Amino acid sequence: MGGLRRRSLLAAAGGTAAAAGLASTGSPQAQALPRGAAAGETQAGTASGHRPGPDEGKVGELLARMTLEEKLGQLQQLPWAYDTGPGGPGTKAVEDAARAGRLGSVLSIYGARTCNALQKLAVEESRLGIPLLFGLDVIHGFWTTFPIPLAQAASFDPQVAVRDAEVSAREARSNGVHWTFAPMMDVTHEPRWGRIAEGNGEDPYLTAAFAAAKVRGYQGDRLSAADRIAACAKHFVAYGGPEGGRDYNTVDVSESRLRNLYLPPFKAATDAGVATVMASFNLIGGVPAHADPHTLTDILRRAWDFDGMVVSDWNGVQELIPHGVAEDGADAARLALTAGVDMEMTSTNLVTHGKQLLREGRIGRRRLDEAVARVLRLKFALGLFAHPYVDEGAAIGEPSAQARAAARAAASRSMVLLKNDRGVLPLRGSVGSIAVVGPFGDSTDLLGTWVMPPAARKFPACTVLDAVRQAAPGSTVRHARGVDPQGDDTSGIPAAVAAARACDVTVVVVGEPPALSGEAAARSDLGLPGAQERLVAAIADTGRPFAVVLVNGRPLTVGSWLERAPAVLVAWHPGIEAGHAVADVLFGTVAPGGKLPVSFPRSVGQIPIHYNHENTGRPYDPDDKYTSKYLDLPDGPQFPFGHGLSYTTFRTDAPRLSTGRIAASGLRAGDTVEVTATVTNTGSRTGDEVVQLYVHDRAASIAQPVRRLRGFQRVTLAPGASRTVRFRLAAEDLGFWTNDPRGEFRLEPGAIDLYVGGSSTAEGRATLTVT
Repeated sequence: MGGLRRRSLLAAAGGTAAAAGLASTGSPQAQALPRGAAAGETQAGTASGHRPGPDEGKVGELLARMTLEEKLGQLQQLPWAYDTGPGGPGTKAVEDAARAGRLGSVLSIYGARTCNALQKLAVEESRLGIPLLFGLDVIHGFWTTFPIPLAQAASFDPQVAVRDAEVSAREARSNGVHWTFAPMMDVTHEPRWGRIAEGNGEDPYLTAAFAAAKVRGYQGDRLSAADRIAACAKHFVAYGGPEGGRDYNTVDVSESRLRNLYLPPFKAATDAGVATVMASFNLIGGVPAHADPHTLTDILRRAWDFDGMVVSDWNGVQELIPHGVAEDGADAARLALTAGVDMEMTSTNLVTHGKQLLREGRIGRRRLDEAVARVLRLKFALGLFAHPYVDEGAAIGEPSAQARAAARAAASRSMVLLKNDRGVLPLRGSVGSIAVVGPFGDSTDLLGTWVMPPAARKFPACTVLDAVRQAAPGSTVRHARGVDPQGDDTSGIPAAVAAARACDVTVVVVGEPPALSGEAAARSDLGLPGAQERLVAAIADTGRPFAVVLVNGRPLTVGSWLERAPAVLVAWHPGIEAGHAVADVLFGTVAPGGKLPVSFPRSVGQIPIHYNHENTGRPYDPDDKYTSKYLDLPDGPQFPFGHGLSYTTFRTDAPRLSTGRIAASGLRAGDTVEVTATVTNTGSRTGDEVVQLYVHDRAASIAQPVRRLRGFQRVTLAPGASRTVRFRLAAEDLGFWTNDPRGEFRLEPGAIDLYVGGSSTAEGRATLTVT
């Protein structure tokens, strides 16, 4: 999508649904400074021209009145410790710093009464009365838990993310939260990495669309509104490429891959007006992201003109020492501040060493004031100076019926039908008997990773078993767990088999517990944990019809039992309305229409396996041994990116172009090419299809991916109905970034193949010639 326009941070995010790549022309290469040199006047914040907002005079007035200790305090974020209570050992330091006016933000805090009590210390007892900024990891819900972000991406409908963010923002803000550390927009080709659950999969275009949508949902048109919170684009950048899939691990990435794969979602988020950005834990080409002026200053500030606040990740500044680039805490503080970090989360190096660093000339006063000003501007934008407290009587204490309905719709819209042989699904409402077996059939542990503990305790997920009973009140529903989510005990399998033999159809609910996905949850084996595969095999041995429902936070390897399962539905970790949403799809109340936002590998040994790979000089040829392949596996993933079936069938005609030839100069000047395709429901039921547009530059100065997603539309069609979908391709859709560290975007003449269809393996093709 072209024509993205950078909006002011303080205008918040109500703009375009940016799914585009990078539209700016880059910036000068970062100049390395000698260790210990004063960098504050030449780096980071001074690199971008701030656009004065309506509160700029008040920010300047406050800065003029602040002591050095108060300024450094605004750059500090400390965690709240609920287990110790107010005044306890875990919170006394926070309270004392707030009372002294030497604290900018508190994280992991919520609750109207708690937040108001702490805010009162800062506003009414500190010298200047600067309010505190309260942050919380609101990832896919506050009280109302929506499906995990990876599941939401499977909907191929960014409005799902908007609705999640709107509900989350309303509930969180009413409970004193001003700022969420979301959305996570780390593109990844690593399903072993647990945090794949928190992102949107393997494609930068799809991730960019969802990142921009969620920013708009959280922030709305006005950050100070009582139902909006500030968003945070994380983790900047390339966190999704860790070696071995291990969290916090090294990322070795070329400049072209950094700009073409990892950066586009962040550009879309800044174009959407995201208020803050979080630095990532990983190395980028040997430099920790928290100390990398190339990404934090050259790209984020200079090239993109981002004028919001950059926050470290948890203890990220302190970790520059074990990374091996900082000698001590003072050195870590210097590196992070001068690279572009404005606020330090949990560790206290800036507060502890800032005065000394300034005195020694190792940081600059101008850079320090700039970081403080960014914190103050965000607080003004959120309306905290005018309204520092939240109305305790208006605090939302539970999910509303409307919020639950939205979560249920989001979950069912996100499910992906991988397979449906012999028409096992949808189940008939009149079926005489149904067996629900598997460790997750009667489980409430379906909320997913990154759920606020009180929400999980107070508002667990609806079970599949209960929902099936409600959906089929006239049917006999039997249940047997069979096996546990983890462990080798198979003593319960005979009971599950007996239930299956006694029923007309069986629903086998298996997968991975949420604890096995998310942060610090890398897995070396992506099969079903424990004895679950043995349960599936035992049900298959009955010869009775059955469908497998997968609850998962990442792609799983399903090859060992896939052929024996007539139907497989990926439900992901669906959230608070999990059971109802699964039943909606199983019984056909909602037709499955989701698509995979990430490839499913055949085995762990294939990883990385993704659709948007570059070709080799010897691409796969089954008849030639000396081509790129494994001897013991078929070519390609088990299920490709964009795959997903329906209860009906679709035909997408070959794409048509508004022109077959277009000048590169015209594209650079803003011309676009319209691509149209007609999709028809060729089956007997109403259903959803996601029409996907891919491009491939046949020959370029840098080898291009075999396909790149550059458009998608989800459409609902009645039987026999057709619709023509339209896409527009601009320069940023057809060009690419080179390896030039200064940032060179190139649009080259040549033939570009365009593919349109229902997955990344679409065959309908047209060719565009760029002259």
